[in-house]
Amino acid sequence: MKFPVEALLRAPVELWSALVCGTMSFALVFFGDSLFLPRSFTHIAAILIGCLGGYRFIGALYILAYHVCLSHSTRWSISFARVPQQKGFIYLGSGFRWTHRHTQRLKDTELPEAQRYLVKNWIKIVGKLAKTCTRLNLTKADIQLYMSGNAKLHGVELWKRKVWLNSQDRVGHTLVVGTTRVGKTRLAELLIAQDIQMGEVVFVFDPKGDIDLLQRVYTEACRAGREDQLYVFHLGYPEVSCRYNAIGRFSRITEVATRIANQLPSGGSSSAFKEFAWRFVNIIARALHELRQVPDYRKIRQYINDIEPLFVEYTRSLLSRTEPAGWAAEVKNIARSLNDRNLTSALKGRDANAVALYKYVQKKNIDDPVLEGLVSAFKYDRTYFDKIVSSVGPLMEKLTTGSVADLIAPTSDDDRRPIFSWLDVIRKNGIVYVGLDALSDTTVAGAVGNSMFADLVSIAGYLYKHGINGENGIYVEPPKVCIHADEFNELIGDEFIPLLNKAGGAGYQVTAYTQTISDLEARVGSKAKTGQILGNFNSLVMLRVKELATAEFLTKQLPQIEVRGLKTSSSAIATDTNRLGTEFSSRTDDQLTVSEAPLLTAANLMGLPRGHAFAILDGNNLWKVRFPMPEKSDSFSPSNIEGVFEAMHANYERRMRVINQPNALRERVTQTEN
Repeated sequence: MKFPVEALLRAPVELWSALVCGTMSFALVFFGDSLFLPRSFTHIAAILIGCLGGYRFIGALYILAYHVCLSHSTRWSISFARVPQQKGFIYLGSGFRWTHRHTQRLKDTELPEAQRYLVKNWIKIVGKLAKTCTRLNLTKADIQLYMSGNAKLHGVELWKRKVWLNSQDRVGHTLVVGTTRVGKTRLAELLIAQDIQMGEVVFVFDPKGDIDLLQRVYTEACRAGREDQLYVFHLGYPEVSCRYNAIGRFSRITEVATRIANQLPSGGSSSAFKEFAWRFVNIIARALHELRQVPDYRKIRQYINDIEPLFVEYTRSLLSRTEPAGWAAEVKNIARSLNDRNLTSALKGRDANAVALYKYVQKKNIDDPVLEGLVSAFKYDRTYFDKIVSSVGPLMEKLTTGSVADLIAPTSDDDRRPIFSWLDVIRKNGIVYVGLDALSDTTVAGAVGNSMFADLVSIAGYLYKHGINGENGIYVEPPKVCIHADEFNELIGDEFIPLLNKAGGAGYQVTAYTQTISDLEARVGSKAKTGQILGNFNSLVMLRVKELATAEFLTKQLPQIEVRGLKTSSSAIATDTNRLGTEFSSRTDDQLTVSEAPLLTAANLMGLPRGHAFAILDGNNLWKVRFPMPEKSDSFSPSNIEGVFEAMHANYERRMRVINQPNALRERVTQTEN
């Protein structure tokens, strides 16, 4: 029988009836003859009464187990080699679907009279936990992990089951939100490990360079036998990094200027300088493309500082293809006849051959759009030219200074570090880890990250049209591309939006991780654009958060429900109003009340334990999930990359250790290219 009010926070009174039934059953079996009852009757009665006692005992155990579960929170770790697998699904952890029943139970735990059934168990559990931690030599951080947060959120349901994310829903993208140090990156490890184990194309973007995340990617690649498919690009460790030309591949040549100009400020008067910068970068990129040269940051910087050599090279190339053979002699004659007195101030002091070429093409009125752009840039006064492109100069200096320039503008052919491109990696079914070292230089990290996203969007368009085989082959549907963007509020830009809302058909499925919704709004600078980004995530996983607006992003998607309660009223009368000789009477009533309440509140999300989350999956179904942490003994990567990991500890965790930098990782990465 189901009662309108579920009473689980109470004393397990079923134990008394179970004890009575057990005693009666025992007496009937062993002392039935003394009661002068038939043996067959006593045995049947003993079985029936014993079954009733067992039923009541099970009910008491359920109550006791519920009390313990409400206050019990322990660390759950597994080896990622033993993660459950199911075709077409990604394992998230253990949990249950959150319904009105769990909201009701959580509400009941807040009643004052229910606290004694929680505190007593909690004290016992903490004592046992302390002994266990001492015996297992666990760290203080591990002990705090056990006891952090509100364990009641996961304890309101005794029957847990495996929670799966449908792979078909991942094409609609997944957003993971959680404040610092609550397990967000560890969840990323779990998802990345499964993607690698299933043989998917995996791209991992890590702005800050989390050591465990890089270690996990390498470990799972080795475990799946895919270490030869792994590319590690890290701005913080150029000596062991692969190389990548951030502007070398494009569908349209204008993408080069867009990728560079998008890194410039665009507010107020800066927008005009941004447009000028875009125009001149586009002129340079078009000229390089026509000269069959691959654009890179070094060349862009060189010709922004001095466009004259590019003008001369392109003009000579064009004239040699389009003009009669005597053009070179005519240019020489013009150069001999030049006089600075007759030149404009912008042309004074310039190389005579360059000025002669300028005069020649002006005289011939050659119709070539690339040449027109170069001429317009060449004829500007150099100081004026420097002013209008001054905004892009500092950016190019940052991108082409030091050893980082060799990574994002690779030119040396004798460098053994491989150069990768996204399309080649997708065709090879590869894995890429991108560490952007944003803690050291946010500008460079943002510029490279956004250029990579713009490149991925361009490749998505290519895959839409031609498939994975290319333009000359039979169309073959592209594979799934699992993109994991940790701290993606550091990476988000105009390039990321089309990656979300237009690249699903190319097989892209993005899992983005961030701390708050406000981080996104601060990054993109527009509430409407933030809503546009968030509207492209069909699945949401929210760990503990500390911002109300972030918590309400989930809770406002959930319906209101009815919560029941008991209202007790008492009255006492000391007057004989009916003249029946009664001097005192009392009355107590229990009234069932129904009130409207949210299925989940923001306070619930702010009290989640570490490693716990609420998830909206399969449309708008709310799940309470607890995901496993990786075991410390999980066969982490071999010692040949320990040096890199310790160096990352020193940079980001400030735990410097003096060790020798190994060369094995460089050799392994080189073997990937060979």
